[in-house]
Amino acid sequence: MAKIIKLLLFSILLFTCQFSQGQELKVEGYFMKDSAKIGEKIPYVLKAKYSQGMNVVFPDSTFDFSPFVLLEKQTFMSNTKEGITLDSAIYYVSNFSLDPISTFSLPVFEVMKYDSLEYYPEEASLALKLMINPLPEQLLFQDNNVYQTLPKSFNYPLLIAVFVCIAVAFFILFFFFGERIKRQFQIWNEKRKYKRFMLRWEKAERTFATKPDMDGADELLGLWKTYMEHLNNKPFREWTTLEISAFLANKDIIKDFRDIEMVIYAGKEGQDISKACQNLKGICAESYQQKITQSNER
Repeated sequence: MAKIIKLLLFSILLFTCQFSQGQELKVEGYFMKDSAKIGEKIPYVLKAKYSQGMNVVFPDSTFDFSPFVLLEKQTFMSNTKEGITLDSAIYYVSNFSLDPISTFSLPVFEVMKYDSLEYYPEEASLALKLMINPLPEQLLFQDNNVYQTLPKSFNYPLLIAVFVCIAVAFFILFFFFGERIKRQFQIWNEKRKYKRFMLRWEKAERTFATKPDMDGADELLGLWKTYMEHLNNKPFREWTTLEISAFLANKDIIKDFRDIEMVIYAGKEGQDISKACQNLKGICAESYQQKITQSNER
């Protein structure tokens, strides 16, 4: 009887071992790179081979991937052949550890009715790739007796000092010679305006002498009144001929204006238009000289 019981127990033990071998789960995990820089995206492959009927689950984003950080997970369809199922996934992670070698092992879970088991593959190692190569123990220097030009930095204090000196010199010149400089500038400006007026006057005079019509006469008198208004600061363009004659104390100007205005109002040519134009130009030149003299006497 005892032999029968021993034989029965041996049969049960043998069946249990065979069953456990049939239910074995093999896990494999490895990096697809030997080394990586800090923060670089690295693929980690996780495979599980198990018997059909087992409920196997791979880690998801809720799992702690320390010292790595999960970036992306790529899964594949299960492949079953002769009762053995193969599952695989690729985890893209980044390493932010400064350790020269980092190890990593990602588990696979077998889910049962009231419990679960974890299966870990062998740890995969990943070397840290440094951006700067480590210095050798003995530094090697290359002999070089060629003169190397070093770039010179801009001298901002000197630039500021130059600007300060210019500002001080300008202030001193303006304080002692400001009025004189201002007066000379006004004289120079008046000479420039007089030269420009003479060019326009001579052009208008030639046009009017060639073709004495209403437009030419009106342009000539308007040009003369505008410049005289600038020289004397009086409303020449609003005054009548008598008012202009009274201000300039020049009765002959009435005749000059009449010779030109006859073209405007009567459509007739004056007896001596050229002489009238010369007289008006002479009055402008005289007024200009008086203004220059007054500016120099101030």
